[in-house]
Amino acid sequence: MASWVLSECGLRPLPRIYPKPRTGVPSATNINLRISRTDLSCGLSRNWALRVSAPLRIQTVGEEDNKTTTNNGEFFDPGAPPPFKLSDIRAAIPKHCWVKNPWKSMSYVVRDVAIVFGLAAVAAYFNNWLVWPLYWFAQSTMFWALFVLGHDCGHGSFSNNHKLNSVAGHILHSSILVPYHGWRISHRTHHQNHGHVENDESWHPLPEKIFKSLDDATKKLRFTLPFPLFAYPFYLWSRSPGKKGSHFDPNSDLFLPNEKKDVITSTLCWTAMAALLFGLSFVMGPIQMLKLYGIPYSGFVMWLDLVTYLHHHGHDDKLPWYRGEEWSYLRGGLTTLDRDYGWINNIHHDIGTHVIHHLFPQIPHYHLVEATEAAKPVLGKYYREPKKSGPLPFYLLGYLIKSMKEDHYVSDTGDVVYYQADPKLSGSQK
Repeated sequence: MASWVLSECGLRPLPRIYPKPRTGVPSATNINLRISRTDLSCGLSRNWALRVSAPLRIQTVGEEDNKTTTNNGEFFDPGAPPPFKLSDIRAAIPKHCWVKNPWKSMSYVVRDVAIVFGLAAVAAYFNNWLVWPLYWFAQSTMFWALFVLGHDCGHGSFSNNHKLNSVAGHILHSSILVPYHGWRISHRTHHQNHGHVENDESWHPLPEKIFKSLDDATKKLRFTLPFPLFAYPFYLWSRSPGKKGSHFDPNSDLFLPNEKKDVITSTLCWTAMAALLFGLSFVMGPIQMLKLYGIPYSGFVMWLDLVTYLHHHGHDDKLPWYRGEEWSYLRGGLTTLDRDYGWINNIHHDIGTHVIHHLFPQIPHYHLVEATEAAKPVLGKYYREPKKSGPLPFYLLGYLIKSMKEDHYVSDTGDVVYYQADPKLSGSQK
């Protein structure tokens, strides 16, 4: 293939173009085909097994949709296979970042639990309408912080002690009405299949056929704020459109036969917490329980849905989703996004450092910032630097609103696909 062209200005090199993976049926004109082989990534064992393929893939050259321009004027295709391997990223991260300190992890639990009870005591003592709104915001944020610590237990990054992880995870998650093992197992599925259209578990895109089969009311609820921010409890009970099962049902397709006892244990813990709250509503009164727990719980759900959604959506440039042989653990993980939350970063345990967490969930949260900085030179253009936040991350609402208008479904065909918008929901239809 010629790499130089004769122009009126003399002999000059052709502009460099990064290859674009196939995204469906190619155009019938002006297509150059290139055959290449993607890199192999490393794998893990059993439930954390990462089935990474190295397919013979066809790329189309010359199409620049969904490409971005780098600082030096070159085109970058986020859907192209990266020039590095998972092992290259791992090697760049300092060894001490992998060390889990159970005492340090427990210190965060003690800190957060003390703050939760302290906030409730102060709000109940003053019991006036100047204090309650401040309490609701602060307590809902702390509930979300408890969830993140339980999330670390589920990944095993809390400690190397399985029993400690299980006990701490049950206490933390049951206190905020999350079935620990049910969630842990489905979240494992999410990490093992991140970026895969059909196999991902959380906030995955709807294929066009499923999207168009939804009634108008369901579409409105899914893509019209604030309704998506209250999706989490419904997801726990019935999962996402196109998927069946429940996080409370040990016979659900989510779980393996040998995981039934774990799911039953977590469901019983969840039921015990629900019964405790019901009993306290008689002791303290339903209005007081609503103010102390009900509204903060709703705020926690909003935090969870906001953060988890924007870790996989809402970037200025469209990001790819994969199917079939184009998907790999590495390529799927590189579609995740880091976010800056200002003052909230430390409170919710740096969950915004999401790219490295998705690739290496066994790294404790207190090492994620350092690990991310060490990995940036390897990741290069595949790492998208998050916008810096003010003290409170109000700027994220803009990304959320934009994504809800633009990210509705993906094509039913193609192994590398991007979100498309429904004109009725985006407001572009006249």
